[in-house]
Amino acid sequence: MTGEIFRDAWGIPHLRADGASELARVQGRVTALDRAWQLEVERHRARGTSASFLGAEALPWDRFVRRARLDDTARRCFAELERRDPETAGWVRAYVDGVNEGLDEGARRTPEFAKTGLAPGRWEPWTPLGVWLGIHILFAGFPAKLWREQVARHLGADAVGLFAADGPGTSGSNGWLVSGERTVTGHAIIAGDPHRFIEDPGVYQQIHLSCPEFDVIGLAVPGIPGIAHFGHTGTVAWAITNAMADYQDLYRERLRRTGAGIEALDPDGVWRRAVRHTEVVEVAGEDPVEIEVIETARGPVVIGGPEGLPDGHLEEGLPEGFPEGLQEGFPNGVSDDAPPLAMALRYPPRVTGDLGFGALLPLLRARRVADVDRAVDLWAEPVNVVQAADTEGGLLHRVAGKVPVRSAANGIGPVPAWEPGHEWDGWHETPRGGLTDGVAAMANQRGLAAPLGVEFAAPHRADRITALLGEKERWSAADMPAIHMDTRLASAEPLLDLLRTLGTLGPDAERIRRTLLDWDRRMDADSEGAALYAAVRSAVVRRLAAHPAFAALAVPPAYPEVLLPWLALLPRVGFALEHLLSAEELYGIDRAEAVREAVEEVAAEPPSGGWGDTHRLAPWRALTDTAYDEPRLSGDHDCVLCTSAVPGLTDLAARGPAARYVWDLADREAGSWLVPLGAWGIPGSPHHRDQLPLWVRGDLVPVVTDFTEFEKESDV
Repeated sequence: MTGEIFRDAWGIPHLRADGASELARVQGRVTALDRAWQLEVERHRARGTSASFLGAEALPWDRFVRRARLDDTARRCFAELERRDPETAGWVRAYVDGVNEGLDEGARRTPEFAKTGLAPGRWEPWTPLGVWLGIHILFAGFPAKLWREQVARHLGADAVGLFAADGPGTSGSNGWLVSGERTVTGHAIIAGDPHRFIEDPGVYQQIHLSCPEFDVIGLAVPGIPGIAHFGHTGTVAWAITNAMADYQDLYRERLRRTGAGIEALDPDGVWRRAVRHTEVVEVAGEDPVEIEVIETARGPVVIGGPEGLPDGHLEEGLPEGFPEGLQEGFPNGVSDDAPPLAMALRYPPRVTGDLGFGALLPLLRARRVADVDRAVDLWAEPVNVVQAADTEGGLLHRVAGKVPVRSAANGIGPVPAWEPGHEWDGWHETPRGGLTDGVAAMANQRGLAAPLGVEFAAPHRADRITALLGEKERWSAADMPAIHMDTRLASAEPLLDLLRTLGTLGPDAERIRRTLLDWDRRMDADSEGAALYAAVRSAVVRRLAAHPAFAALAVPPAYPEVLLPWLALLPRVGFALEHLLSAEELYGIDRAEAVREAVEEVAAEPPSGGWGDTHRLAPWRALTDTAYDEPRLSGDHDCVLCTSAVPGLTDLAARGPAARYVWDLADREAGSWLVPLGAWGIPGSPHHRDQLPLWVRGDLVPVVTDFTEFEKESDV
């Protein structure tokens, strides 16, 4: 036997090979067969070449990737991997060999290649690292620092907390660990669901990897060998959520052009040469675009340049009451002859040459919790909360990843590169935690990772999971999908409290008030109460966002387009509505009157039907010309069933559970898993969207690992 590909009833690949490297080659090959278009899109996105076939719409991303130097960072990290860990580097090469073997056949199966005229390109050994960087470079949400800067400047420092929320563009997850003392089998269960933008094809790939060294099922990231985030080896299982840690910094740079190039002002007061070159981005149907790439000692310049920030942004003085710890980060009183400003991004892999790929093989080889613990010591980014359990009763609940030690100001907003005190000084020791009453819930809340972050998700999902797990003394794997699908919306209370205090309303508005006050707070697809709540909420959000008090935030600065979702006022108001409505005072805004007007507006044109009539799935596709009748959804942003719309803008859900899993340590095959669409990324194929009805209902696919149960597809 060299390598074998098997399929189960859902088209999920189950792979066997003689050794780890040969198995990596087979994994790469089957991923190229099933996900060729996705792999090519991600390869181009990682290199900043996607506009060459997707057109001008993709240019902002390509521009950012070039300026942030993602491809060069991937090359550096692979070179370091070869030096430090040649076995893992060879394993990654084997995966890439498999991708290259399968891409042509996969492209012939996939209609997007013919539509665009794109021929699959060659993967290089560092391409998986570039794909990982491309997927996660915005994961930590460094653009939120630009938003906090804007809010503090225009509304004062106290306003930053009002808008704190799991903001636009960020990603979260649910996960929970139930120890054996709380299960019917006496063995632990791990369950959860990562929340990301729902993509077609999906960001996770169900896969089974088997060789003499290990036999692992889990959710792989297409383009990345192994199983990084969610896996079960038979004797140990692990899962992660986003820790919401802050590990990327923005530095204000003073740059100047000289006859020899570009110089940057360093903290010691010395002007030093910055790295500078130009790159050309090809754009389908349009002229090529030249991009200037600059890197200082802090990192690549991603905003502005020697001529300054867009529109001379923030050249004026500071607002009254701005936090003292941040004042040195802004050009208060900059003299007329001071150099203009730009912003550089500092992120750990660019500094260390390490993306954490050294953890991937040890995770596959893990037999006990201690093995997982040692493996994730090698993790770099994104920074995660990790839970693990084994068949001997071992449990793990910790943070993994690299978070630099630096001043508190670095975490709040951009800081001045020319001032000392903002350098990185080593790495934080990652926190560890335990269980309470045999349970640990992780949902991006302020908790275990609190010392490492600035903003976290609201506690509602974590609190609700903990409360649900407290309702029974003993749990089974079969019980877990009901928790995945819980739709109670605790964050509705501030709006409903204001609604309760309103005086006389018109008869139609009064009926809406009575309906909402009697509503069970569940965002179910068939619920008319949920539809009414969402309509009133959106109307309130629009009124608050349009208020003159927030006018200065209504038009974001002319920053790069890929950063603007973090700077858009309407989504920020929508996701922070709970804080804005419950604050003691809100800049003179009559919030009760805003709610009254919103209810009267909805009464004049009420929604017909349930929440799911407008709350539908809206997955991202690189090509948008294929229309599907997408399903009605239950859930909402702060529900355990986190299907995120953008209140005030749209009820469509672009984010949600990108997978679901239940890992049972008593019996691996008592577990279950699911992805939103299907195992294959080939439109029209039998396994492109066959899991979607189950995903909507909350059902899962059984985990099966017995190769005698599968149909053999080929030897490779």
